[in-house]
Amino acid sequence: MQIDLSGKTAIVTGAGRGIGRDIARTLAREGVNVAIADIRQDLLDEATAEWQREGWQGARLHCDVRKIEDGKAVAAETVKRFGRIDILVNNAGVAGGDRIEKLSEALWDDNIDTNLKGVFLMSQAVIPQMKAQQSGRIISASSFAAIVPSIGSAAYSASKIGVDSFTRVLAGELGPSGITVNCYAPGMIPTEMNHYAQRTDEQKKVLLDTLTLRRWGETQDIANLVCFLASDLASYITGTRIDVSGGKLATQQPWSAYRADR
Repeated sequence: MQIDLSGKTAIVTGAGRGIGRDIARTLAREGVNVAIADIRQDLLDEATAEWQREGWQGARLHCDVRKIEDGKAVAAETVKRFGRIDILVNNAGVAGGDRIEKLSEALWDDNIDTNLKGVFLMSQAVIPQMKAQQSGRIISASSFAAIVPSIGSAAYSASKIGVDSFTRVLAGELGPSGITVNCYAPGMIPTEMNHYAQRTDEQKKVLLDTLTLRRWGETQDIANLVCFLASDLASYITGTRIDVSGGKLATQQPWSAYRADR
């Protein structure tokens, strides 16, 4: 049994770098027409060069997911170029934070507007086309912070638990149209946004000690899951959050299994 996505069309937001870029690459390798949507033009230009070099089909579209007109424009342009929208990956996100006592309103708004409102607006933009097709996949970025939040992450965690609830409601509403809606919760995957790779050796050890699979995750781990959820193999999975964290906190003191005297 093989995943077959050839000829499908996807929109991936925040696809200029990090996890989003590898999601877009993975889908493109599977024969998907990928519309890369990102707020940074320099990253879109880089993606254009890569797509041309690899011979992948797709489009690069400027998009601020916080603006309803941008979401609608991306959806309309994707349909104009490829005739349909089979997959939406709501990957765009920010992760600014501070302790609640010091947390600025602007930082709170940035998290909620990008991570949660952006998912709402982009989903709303593609629903009419997916309903017309009576098929589609909406896949959104949640976070392990929605399961166990960290000190100083109130805005980020609130936005991601909102994505979880939004996912379940949207799945219920779109089930009659044959559209599935799911979200994924990455664990510790070093990216430009989270700076895990720049931490001290001691800080890294403390973090890795919380993992059942004691290694950093890779962006490809998320891309592989998204590829599966976008396929017909996942046609009976909807309204759920999938943890992709290497078993973070799956057991108490997972580090004890790695002790030499175990």
